[in-house]
Amino acid sequence: MASPRLETYCCPNRDAATQLVMNFQPQVFCGVCIGSASISLMLTILQLLPKKGQSPRKMPKASSSSTILLLISICDILGGLGMIFRSSVWLGFPGFIANISVANGTDVWPSTFCVGSAMWIQLLYSAGFWWLFCYAVDSYLVVRRSAGLSTIVLYHMMTWGLAVLLCMEGIALLYYPSISSCENGLEHAIPHYVTTYAPLLLVLVVNPILFRRTVSAVASLLKGRQGIYTENERRLGTEIQMRFFKIMLVFVICWSSNIINETLLFYLEMQPDINEMPLKNIRSAALITWIIMGVLNPMQGFLFTLAFYGWTGWRVDLKWRKREIPWESMSSSTAGENAYPSPVNYQSNVHDSKKISTTDSQQTDEAISMLSEGNTSSDERLTRSSPIYQGW
Repeated sequence: MASPRLETYCCPNRDAATQLVMNFQPQVFCGVCIGSASISLMLTILQLLPKKGQSPRKMPKASSSSTILLLISICDILGGLGMIFRSSVWLGFPGFIANISVANGTDVWPSTFCVGSAMWIQLLYSAGFWWLFCYAVDSYLVVRRSAGLSTIVLYHMMTWGLAVLLCMEGIALLYYPSISSCENGLEHAIPHYVTTYAPLLLVLVVNPILFRRTVSAVASLLKGRQGIYTENERRLGTEIQMRFFKIMLVFVICWSSNIINETLLFYLEMQPDINEMPLKNIRSAALITWIIMGVLNPMQGFLFTLAFYGWTGWRVDLKWRKREIPWESMSSSTAGENAYPSPVNYQSNVHDSKKISTTDSQQTDEAISMLSEGNTSSDERLTRSSPIYQGW
C-alpha cells in the first residue's frame, strides 16, 4: 500500500508510531499486499485488453479524457508492481531487511532498496491522484468546449512535474542530513506527510465540485441541442452523473483508511508513551486500518476500471487488428464531401445556417460522447437522439 510510513521506516531512528505498524505481523501484512496487488493487477490488465465481439469505437477524434483514464490505470498497474516487489523482498530476504534498522551500517543496499521502493510507490500513486484531478478538469473543459488534444501535454507537465517535485521535496526534508542520521522531530516528518497527502486531499475536495459543475453543464448542453429534454437525454445525463459518482466512491473507499490511519498514528506520536493502557483502543484501530490499507490501496486499479468502463468480460481477443486512424477517416470523409460539390446558387444562407447548426450539434455530441466513453448504451442513445442520425 501507499503510505508515508514506508519512507519513514527507512530511518534507523524512526518514531514509535511507525515502528508499531511496520513491526505488526510483517509476514501477514506483506502477504496481504502481494495478494491484493496481484489480483488487482491481473483484473486491471484483463479489463483493458480488447474483447471478442467488441468493435472498436469510432470517435470523431481522439479524446484527452480517454487518454487520462488509461494513464490512471497505468499508474495503478506500476504502483501495484512496486508493492509486489517490495513485499516479496520483505518476505523472501528477512536478513536483508533487518539491516535497514542498523544505524551507521556499512551496507547501503538495504537502505537504498527501502527508500527506492517506497519512493516508486509514492510517486506512481501520487501521479495517479494528479491524473484523476486532471480528468475532472478536462471533463469540465470539454463540456465548455475549451479543451482538446493539445491540453494533454499540459496535463503531462503538471502531473509528472508536481508528483516528482513534491516527492523529492518531502524525501529531502525527511532524510536530512542523511538516511543513516535522520533528525528526530515532527518538523522533518510533517512536510513529507503533507506532500504525500496534498494531491489525495485535492481530489477529495475539488473533484466533486468539478464533477457537479460538469453534470450541470451537460444538462444545459442536452437541453440546448434540440430545445427539448427527452427521456434519452435525461438518462444519458444520469449515467454521466453516476459515472462520476462511481469514480469518487472508489476513491473514497480505497483511501479513506489511509487518512484515518495517519490521523491515529499522528495522535500516538504526540503522546509521551504510546504503550500506555488508555491508548490501547487507538493502537488497535491504527493496526486494523493498517491492514485494511494493504487490501484496499492496491485494489484501486481494478475498481477504477469498473467505474470507467464497467465489466468488459472474460473473452480476450489477442488478434491484431488494423484500426482506423482518426485522420484517415477525416480525410476520406472530406474527400467524399468534395467529390459532390453543392450547387452554387442554392439557398446559400440557409445552407450555411444548417451547416453551423450541424457543426454545433457535432461538437455537443462529441463532448458528451467523451464523457460517456466506455458506456455502450449511452453511445447508442446519443447516436439515436443526434440530429445527424435523425437526418436533420
